[in-house]
Amino acid sequence: MTSTPAVRLPLSESAARVRSLAAERAAAGEAARRLDQEVLDAIVAAGFARHFVPARWGGHEGSLADAGEAVALVGEGCASAAWLASVFAYSGRFAALLPERAQAEVWADGPDRILASALVPVGTADEVPGGWRVSGTWLYISGAEEAGWALVCGPAPAGPKQPLKVFAVPREDYAVEDTWHSTGMRATMSNTLVLDDVFVPEHRVFPHAVLLGGAADPARPACHRTPMRAAGGLTFGMPIVGAATGALRAATAAQAAKQERSGKPDRPAQLELTRAAAEIDTARRTLRQVAQQCDQGRFGRLERARYPRDAALAVELAATAVDRLVRLGGTAGFADDTPIQRIWRDVTCASTHHAVRMATAAPAFAAALLDGEGR
Repeated sequence: MTSTPAVRLPLSESAARVRSLAAERAAAGEAARRLDQEVLDAIVAAGFARHFVPARWGGHEGSLADAGEAVALVGEGCASAAWLASVFAYSGRFAALLPERAQAEVWADGPDRILASALVPVGTADEVPGGWRVSGTWLYISGAEEAGWALVCGPAPAGPKQPLKVFAVPREDYAVEDTWHSTGMRATMSNTLVLDDVFVPEHRVFPHAVLLGGAADPARPACHRTPMRAAGGLTFGMPIVGAATGALRAATAAQAAKQERSGKPDRPAQLELTRAAAEIDTARRTLRQVAQQCDQGRFGRLERARYPRDAALAVELAATAVDRLVRLGGTAGFADDTPIQRIWRDVTCASTHHAVRMATAAPAFAAALLDGEGR
């Protein structure tokens, strides 16, 4: 892995450089079913892994808005690269909720350590002297094989006597099974993480409720106080919106070349480009507003319900735009050597994630609305 530079550019400027490399290596990464190592190194060198890491460990305690814009920039070049950049960043945000001693272990070698998150409750967790023995199989854990540590959630099912907990485990304590064979997002390495009766000391454990609610200390930066579900749509929505922007750029270039050859404007194509651009711009503005409000510490009941709703709508708009753009290209748009068909597959796949679906957001928002919030 590349060494950490002494002076860092702002994340958005570094991300623009990652975008170019990621676009260049996107097809190769998809074929190999893993992100190119130079792209991985560039993501870390750009500052994604350290973006939310506490300052006392050398991190930036950065804003959600800055992270989102940087992720979207990378997504313009490669959706898989943006997805991993976002996961690495937000995993650092979660690890900042660990007890102090565990944080010191996770970032003992510096703030650029790659982390993975397996936050769907799975497996068993048995309390033993000094800690817990944890077993389980967590599916679709992006970048786990590259990570130095993973955060895993269990047990499942949880009960009143054994509430959900988050466990930090080093790479040598978990296995990764090669199970990610997908039509889209192929280079994300979203494989299966396995723990087999692993001892996790008590100081590497914290309640899942802390993850859901964020740090309670008002002195902590907003990035650590943001509830998990409030920012979940940003984690997975920004790569999608960035990829949609890349699709618009590719479709615009193709239509400009077509118009130059024909010597006359294509009015239906102009309409589709305009609609797609409006959808993508709206999606990006919507996610940016969610990030900015999280950075301002606005976490009331209605806000916490609205942010996932808004993120889901943004993803729907972006996915609709990409579908519109790939169809605009006709049969040629689905050729193997055209970037837009890869973007279409990536966005279609990524938009199925639980965190960016309207069905996931609806119960909490509807409950708040029906209770009179926001009326």
